[in-house]
Amino acid sequence: MRATPRSAFLFALSLLAACERPAPTPPGSVAGDVDEHGFTAPTPRTAGSNAEVARSLLLADAQDFEDARRGLVASEPGLVIRAADGRVVWSPGDFAFVAGDAPASVNPSLWRQAKLNGLHGLFQVAEGIYQVRGYDVSNMSWIRGRTGWIVVDPLTSEETAAAAHALARKHLGDAPVTAVILTHSHADHFGGVGAVLPEDASGVRIVAPQRFVEEATSENVLAGTTMGRRAEYMFGLNLPRGPRAYVDTGLGKPPARGTLGLRVPTDRVDHTPQEIELDGVRFVFQYTPESEAPAELAFYLPDRKAYCGAEIVSHTLHNVLTLRGAKVRDALKWSGYIDEAIRLFGGAEVVFASHHWPVWGNARVIEYLEGQRDTYRYIHDQTLRLASAGLTPQEIAEELELPESLARSFANRGYYGTVRHNAKAVYQMYFGWYDGNPAHLDPLPPSESGAKYVEAMGGPVELKRKAREAFESGDYRWAATLLDHLVFAEPEDTEAREALARTYDQLGYRAESGPWRSIYLSGAYELRHGVASPGLALASARGLLEHLPLDHFFAAMATRLNGPEAAGKRMVLNFVFTDLGETHVLTLENAVLHHERRETDPAAGVTLRLTKDFFLRLTTGQAGLRDMIFSDEIHVDGSRTELLSFFSLLDRPDGRFAIVTP
Repeated sequence: MRATPRSAFLFALSLLAACERPAPTPPGSVAGDVDEHGFTAPTPRTAGSNAEVARSLLLADAQDFEDARRGLVASEPGLVIRAADGRVVWSPGDFAFVAGDAPASVNPSLWRQAKLNGLHGLFQVAEGIYQVRGYDVSNMSWIRGRTGWIVVDPLTSEETAAAAHALARKHLGDAPVTAVILTHSHADHFGGVGAVLPEDASGVRIVAPQRFVEEATSENVLAGTTMGRRAEYMFGLNLPRGPRAYVDTGLGKPPARGTLGLRVPTDRVDHTPQEIELDGVRFVFQYTPESEAPAELAFYLPDRKAYCGAEIVSHTLHNVLTLRGAKVRDALKWSGYIDEAIRLFGGAEVVFASHHWPVWGNARVIEYLEGQRDTYRYIHDQTLRLASAGLTPQEIAEELELPESLARSFANRGYYGTVRHNAKAVYQMYFGWYDGNPAHLDPLPPSESGAKYVEAMGGPVELKRKAREAFESGDYRWAATLLDHLVFAEPEDTEAREALARTYDQLGYRAESGPWRSIYLSGAYELRHGVASPGLALASARGLLEHLPLDHFFAAMATRLNGPEAAGKRMVLNFVFTDLGETHVLTLENAVLHHERRETDPAAGVTLRLTKDFFLRLTTGQAGLRDMIFSDEIHVDGSRTELLSFFSLLDRPDGRFAIVTP
């Protein structure tokens, strides 16, 4: 049989994928040309390139370090956060090697960002405003109300949120949490919410942007397996940690590997300005959808002259199109929201956000916001200008650079997003994947084109010689292009694989972007060691899945249908959820699975009566095919043979597909 019932619902949030990886091994010896994980030493050309970066930037500028340390209330040296089973969820000590000057194997600008992101503890932002930073990839903010605390963005996991909550209560007092603000629909900003709420949370207001629940639960449902696999590369989830491997995401250290949850908001923000009073504190909310997230808000505290920019502002250029895969973000709207914040909240004396550290002083706040605003607008406008001159996405990416007035600010540099891939994202938003060149309309697939390139180059030996010349001259991009063709043409050629891995090493060592570094080095690691087991356990996301509308599960099921095998078959199935009073009818015809919420179809060959709880256990793998057929918690009316036949048509992707090989 092709599949189990779990395959019908299997999907992976990209951050959930991060949550389920075992902690990578700590850094080991890097002496000599090859370290214990196979990563090679930086070449003299790579070392020289990174040294030139160090000379070109004012790395000694201490302002960011002063800001990142300002207001420290308490920290926990030796912090290790564990799950109930003893598994390490978060350990800043894994990055103790990020100290002193950058080694030749790390871009010194990224190294500086990694040092800043390594600072952790409880910090005072302003009177009555605090942040716990460095307990996860994101920040948790605390705002003092009349009777308790208003918590903003309770991190990725319940374990890290509980530890941050305990730190804050220890030093700020035991006043209750009276409200929670969830700034946007990415899991690293709401996953730990269950850990900060009191046992009786009925009186706690939860504020989120319009469509928060829909976006939080559905962003990765349909494309989750692919997105999760690509997230392994973007976040370096399978990489060891060390100066020749994983260093930083650019936004912070990797997402915590813990338990995700969700709560339904009581208040929704859907326009700007929207004033809401929470526990005696006046908030002016700004609605910022389709910027960094499809559902997002920011807010201003007029009595404290403090602006929370959520994630529309950060101390890095962000992603217009995240490399793990997502819908393209609107750079023009994004820039517009920052401009709107300047106009509406221009009297702010401090700006703090969902990542990184605050900026203080009105003049510096405005300069920071204007720089972020103009960076996104410049990339947007100049991409369209160059496209109108006929340049393709690749050509635009090669030509486009930020002006010096923007590029000299560390907050606008490409630690997470980059000018190059953001320019391609803007092009994609307006024009799609096709660049207009007929040769690119229907190209050969990688393995077939690889074989023809190798032949045209004079065979594998000659191609390797050319690649070696390119590598020795420091032309690593061309060497990677040549060797990629050879690996796809002849994937068992171990010499070619190692040569490509060595090339990816050097490209990774040079990258200023944390994701670019992780992607190159993940490719190198898999060329040497193969694809690691994804180790995904959806049970840890039960708190999130409980809020997922059933329609999303069935939409995901349709994407698992094996069309060629389903051709010529017609089936109708009723799913009756006895606890919800909902019936969902599935119809298979023309190799397409249709779904409707309506009354049972009398023509159905099978009717399943079950509860959502049992359905979720099927979803998370806690119940299997045998349970579905024989459990007392599910009743099957009709042909069990047809039921088994239906599930046999559903693919079971395991998230282990190859990326750097065919």
